[in-house]
Amino acid sequence: QVQLVESGGGLVQPGGSLRLSCAASGFTISSYAMSWYRQGPGKEREFVASITRAGGSTTYADSVNGRFTISRDNAKNTVYLQMNSLKPEDPAVYFCKGVRVGSIPYWGQGTQVTVSS
Repeated sequence: QVQLVESGGGLVQPGGSLRLSCAASGFTISSYAMSWYRQGPGKEREFVASITRAGGSTTYADSVNGRFTISRDNAKNTVYLQMNSLKPEDPAVYFCKGVRVGSIPYWGQGTQVTVSS
């Protein structure tokens, strides 16, 4: 059974950090470009960051560039999102996504990130 399971969300103060993980099972992420998306209350799901299959190239939304870092460990079949300098506009459910040409995308169920003092 194919699964992406996000973890690491929680409550953090403004300026704080969190590290999200996305563990895959049922498929090998080394064949997939991996991404993080987020959906805030009453908002559309939006792109946060992506990383190529071997991790050689990353892309970020302007809103998180310089604060968030996406990485992957293909040996552990896991993708990460290091989030630093969290802001009040960052709270959302964060989802990971796996994409490969010719295959349907895989989505996780999401992990909640809350930023509050």
